[in-house]
Amino acid sequence: MKPEALFQELEELAGRLGLSIVVDRGSFRGGSCILEGEKLIVLNKSAPQEQRLSLLAQALASRNLQDLFIKPAVRAYLENYHDFKA
Repeated sequence: MKPEALFQELEELAGRLGLSIVVDRGSFRGGSCILEGEKLIVLNKSAPQEQRLSLLAQALASRNLQDLFIKPAVRAYLENYHDFKA
């Protein structure tokens, strides 16, 4: 699966989990957080695409994904992260 398509699939999965994704520039790495009660995944727009994909996958893999349908290619990508729970 191409990186752009994978990112789009991960974005859609985040939405299904009730997570918002914020992509912005700055001197930060990124990751998941809660701001004013809203669950966010913050990604640095200046970071390489693979780093953004990795951070997004890490944030999603730490969630319970067992009962969600996830395309096999996306599930295979998420399985690269040790916290994967699906």
